[in-house]
Amino acid sequence: MNKLVLLSALFIISINTKAQDLYDINTITEIKIYFDDPNWDATMDTYYSNDLDELLYGSCTINGVSYDSIGVTYKGNSTYNASNLKNPMKIKLAEVYNFQNYQGRSTLKFSNGDKDPSFVREVLSYEIGRDYMEMPLSNYAKIYVNDNYYGLFSSSESINGDFMEDRFYCNDNNTRIKCNPVSVSDGSSLTYLGTDSTQYYNFYELKSDFGWTDLLNLCNQIQNNPSGIESYLDVDDALWMLAFNNVLVNLDSYTGPFRQNYYLIMDDNGIFHTVIWDLNQSIGSFGMVDLPGGGPPSPPSLTDLTQMDPYIRETATEFPLIYYLFANSRYKKMYLAHCRTILAEHFSNGDYYTRAQELQTIIDAEVQAEPNPMYTYAQFTGNMDSQQGSGMGGGIYGLSEVMGPRTTYLESHADFNLTTPVITGITPTPTAPVAYDVVTFTADIQNANYAYVGFRSYKGDPFQKVEMFDDGLHSDGAAGDGIWGTSITLGASDIQYYIYAENNDAGMFSPVRAEHEFYTLTLSSGVVINEIMPSNNITASDEFGEFDDWVELYNNGSSTVDLSGYFLSDDPLDILKWQIPLGTSIGAGEYLIIWCDNDGQTGLHTNFKLSSGGETLILSDDAGNPINEVTYPTIPDNGTYGRYFNGTGGFIPMYATYNAENSFTTVGIKEVEESVSFSIYPNPSNDIVNFKINTDESVQVSVYNLRGQLVYQNWHVNADQISVQDWENGLYLLSIPELKLTQKIMVSH
Repeated sequence: MNKLVLLSALFIISINTKAQDLYDINTITEIKIYFDDPNWDATMDTYYSNDLDELLYGSCTINGVSYDSIGVTYKGNSTYNASNLKNPMKIKLAEVYNFQNYQGRSTLKFSNGDKDPSFVREVLSYEIGRDYMEMPLSNYAKIYVNDNYYGLFSSSESINGDFMEDRFYCNDNNTRIKCNPVSVSDGSSLTYLGTDSTQYYNFYELKSDFGWTDLLNLCNQIQNNPSGIESYLDVDDALWMLAFNNVLVNLDSYTGPFRQNYYLIMDDNGIFHTVIWDLNQSIGSFGMVDLPGGGPPSPPSLTDLTQMDPYIRETATEFPLIYYLFANSRYKKMYLAHCRTILAEHFSNGDYYTRAQELQTIIDAEVQAEPNPMYTYAQFTGNMDSQQGSGMGGGIYGLSEVMGPRTTYLESHADFNLTTPVITGITPTPTAPVAYDVVTFTADIQNANYAYVGFRSYKGDPFQKVEMFDDGLHSDGAAGDGIWGTSITLGASDIQYYIYAENNDAGMFSPVRAEHEFYTLTLSSGVVINEIMPSNNITASDEFGEFDDWVELYNNGSSTVDLSGYFLSDDPLDILKWQIPLGTSIGAGEYLIIWCDNDGQTGLHTNFKLSSGGETLILSDDAGNPINEVTYPTIPDNGTYGRYFNGTGGFIPMYATYNAENSFTTVGIKEVEESVSFSIYPNPSNDIVNFKINTDESVQVSVYNLRGQLVYQNWHVNADQISVQDWENGLYLLSIPELKLTQKIMVSH
């Protein structure tokens, strides 16, 4: 009963607040901060100068949602100045009340655009980078202080424990290190400085409770055991980071003179991942460069930026990450493949410029109304194509001024025109395997002398690599016919996989964004784990009226399966932990809910509970042989981890579809209420979708793609429209929870 009352209260709050997505690029977040201190600016300047992590306390609203007892501080290095009209800042919502957050985020960070007249570099660069790496979300925010408009900022997601859980499926207490040196003499270079951790304090900032030993070990291994680098560093993440820095001339980074502005995050396998942050000086905005040849860092010429060597730092031992990775010919080819992909997908086609124009359009009116601008409106528009501002080097070069010639230079570079392998016709056999099958992977790979399949069962795990052959001995046809093959013995889990191939000169991935993107091969056994809810507060209750965690099984087969004596466990060391009662069966195409409550109840109630922080579930047959195994990540309250497509697809975080076909609708929302009239047209559409709702109340309309990703969210009354011009072809689901309404949208260009 109490849970139902709580649900009602929360639902009313959500309707009244009408909270938009915090990092929706199509909307500008509105932040209103209130301080009792009338001299708040001077106070925060003093706190910044003290460098003691002091916060000024107050209250705020975020898109109309109110928070009390929040802490605010100025942040930044080169972008902060006590004489600035506006300074970058950080808001901590949970500084006093640890439960306070906005859409799961308790720390908000805002940049003032001090080094970017165009005001798009940070948001644009993060957007490009997220195609290839785990990087923060970013958009724009208007900030008011005591009801006075303070200014427009870029707003970027904090790299904290929540980020670790969401992106790397790991414990939020794992080692996290901010690589932003106090002393730039060595920077956060990953140079091994010995076993005394104090030697590292000036170059790294430990953001977790522990981890200095992990950092020392990483630096030691890079320098003294480079051949075993994959056992302690995600090499693909590092190569994408270096490729991104080089193509986008992002010199306020590891690639630049100060070797900074990235994080190191250790996953649950003890492997470090590199994560780029602070991109306000990307695309040639950083005012210092120390090109090989000697001399101190100095303002770069335009030629320095546009013709920067794609292998800069290759022979510089003071940049050990680059030095040791590029010393490995395979890693160097992978790096170049990543550079080619970024260049082709965002710069050779002019996409970056079109997107920058779109971002400027979103904020144009706010820039013109800016009360405390860092640059004039003419500089804002002019920096798309020409140098603007003043200072070191005479100002910030224009976006196209840098990336136009940069693209031409890289496209004409000899190594960007080497003959690469061509990978087509990737075929796993069987295409619908069951647990423990031997799966043969074949592919038509031309212009190659080496290839492998990278595969894993779970996003939180590293990819294993199995070499492919064209020797006629690996189910690959005749030797030398260009068909390559290899075999993998499956466990009881689906797998994610990609292929890499190379010749003496160049390498190629399929898909080209691997390892960030990959193909999925799902098991097609009769009965499968279909959906998992590890934290159920309001979704569905068992026969005792209790809201317990649950697991949903589904029968893909054509006949009823007797599950008597089967086993379900959350412990890989004890797979016979709980036995399904006698007389339990599941019909063809039917679902079965098992409650994971450890309450000692009979029937379909296990002797264990699920962990919302992630764990492994194993379904075994009556002989104790695992037939389906699923490892799930941290899942928020009342969220689930389910297969899409239902029964056969890969697992993704999604909305609950209790005892029903998996989709992306909110639990309980199956059809339009009789009292609601709704129409949508044209459908399918390739341009604009129009819709009408018979309500005078503003309602939130959300649209999800079939990967469960939010692609659109806004508030509407009666009639409105949504542009789908830039959406990929396919099916989308429109949801209006307040009206218990869902509707399919088909996009077909």
